[in-house]
Amino acid sequence: MATSAAAVKEEPATTFAKDQLKAIIERIERLEEEKKTISDDIRDVYAEAKGNGFDVKALRTIVRLRKQDANERAEEETILETYMQALGML
Repeated sequence: MATSAAAVKEEPATTFAKDQLKAIIERIERLEEEKKTISDDIRDVYAEAKGNGFDVKALRTIVRLRKQDANERAEEETILETYMQALGML
């Protein structure tokens, strides 16, 4: 069976989709690389803080809490306090 030249040649839409897919994959790979670099930088800052005598676990907690809005943070603190009182921890 002989294939015609038209069958071998890709359709413009197919070529566009392949190019678009390749561009998306390359962007993701580039962002993943940037994410790793930023993650390494964050780890270095925590190591520096630890070297200066700060408690890294407390710093991570503060960073997490600062990401929350005030109402969400207040609700979490209220629930935590309620549970601690119920367990006789306060």
